[in-house]
Amino acid sequence: MGQIMNITSSSDIGKLIRQTRLEQSMTQGELAMASGTGIRFISNLENGKESCQLQKVLHIMKMLGIKLTAIVPR
Repeated sequence: MGQIMNITSSSDIGKLIRQTRLEQSMTQGELAMASGTGIRFISNLENGKESCQLQKVLHIMKMLGIKLTAIVPR
């Protein structure tokens, strides 16, 4: 099982994506090309920009092998 991380902000998601990308020895340009986005989008995402498009964020997370799980209170 991988690392568990509490995500409470767009900044947290950006840090997670940047950390994972670097661990996989990818540049922002390589991730942008592989995901069909632009370098500016990757940069904005990693810097926690709040208005990034959710579907693109989820696609990039999937490409990096990041699984998103929600815990629903009962």
